[in-house]
Amino acid sequence: MVLEMRMECEKCGASLTETGEARICSYECTFCTSCAEDMAETCPNCGGELVARPRRSKG
Repeated sequence: MVLEMRMECEKCGASLTETGEARICSYECTFCTSCAEDMAETCPNCGGELVARPRRSKG
């Protein structure tokens, strides 16, 4: 199973990189760390926990 690496925050539209920090829920909703903190690490779409998105290697 491969995560969809979305390239922008769903709340503010900030650009995200595959190797940068981001937060995701179990449905792969994706947010920048600032927005995730503002939302108390809770996904506004499903109510699930937002956790650190794994980083992919460049290789």
